[in-house]
Amino acid sequence: MSIRPVQQISGTKPTMEGAGVALQRVFGFGDPSLTDPFLMMDDFRNDRPQDYLKGFPWHPHRGIETITYVLAGSVEHGDSLGNQGLLGAGDVQWMTAGSGIMHQEMPKGDALGRMHGFQLWANLPSHLKMTDPRYQDVKAAEIPEIVDDDGTRVRVVVGSFWGKKGPVDGIAADPQYLDVSIPAGRRKVFPVDTYRSAFAYIFEGSGSFRDASAPRGILVEKEIDGRELHVRDMSGNRTLIVFGAGDEVVVQAGDEGVRFLLVSGAPIREPVAWHGPIVMNTREELSTAIRELQTGSFIKKGASGV
Repeated sequence: MSIRPVQQISGTKPTMEGAGVALQRVFGFGDPSLTDPFLMMDDFRNDRPQDYLKGFPWHPHRGIETITYVLAGSVEHGDSLGNQGLLGAGDVQWMTAGSGIMHQEMPKGDALGRMHGFQLWANLPSHLKMTDPRYQDVKAAEIPEIVDDDGTRVRVVVGSFWGKKGPVDGIAADPQYLDVSIPAGRRKVFPVDTYRSAFAYIFEGSGSFRDASAPRGILVEKEIDGRELHVRDMSGNRTLIVFGAGDEVVVQAGDEGVRFLLVSGAPIREPVAWHGPIVMNTREELSTAIRELQTGSFIKKGASGV
């Protein structure tokens, strides 16, 4: 077995999107090969309703799939094909935009005004760019959660892990999307298929994804309950860790534990021509999509939601 090295560590960037939603961009609009097949990820965690209530009014998507995972509050959504619904805490929506769709998402806070969730964009390969749009809305109760003997918890949103299979299927990127919580001081090893690109995103606590039990540069503090706890070289809240090649990911939880998304998928390795939420393979295809958007022919006849 080979442990995946840490290829890159970075923080988020404050970004304004939609009609004035303040969020944190985890990655996106840079070099898409680094996280291929994933193009962009936003953390829209916010406790101030005035920073998110204007939402994301009608906007186009083509050539991608969007994954929305809500942890607090709710997101009301609707589209040009007549689909509509409400995502609550713990719910997931996987939308295949395919040939084109007009979409809107309007977030609402919980009783305390908190809104927390993530949106991840996955690329579609060239032969599926113009497929019919479809939805997979998944309620929190449908997502299996595994609890290990040491208290580690894993929600299997997509893919298979430790004998459980997530409810979302038929996705081009063949992804694995896990919500992982590890108690303080614990060191865990997670299998990730060698052929996949992989990244982790920490959103609670802190942890180190370096190789071995005492990686270079880590100092060891006093023992806690007879165990050494590594406290240096830790990455904290809103940190992205991109991994190199290998078939295992190792994480050492900090003194408050750590919670993170562990995401992997099969690289597409195709050219990317990008204009906001429209992602094609060539500039010509992109120009066609923008022209169709301007002339009212963006939505294809026969396309239907599920």
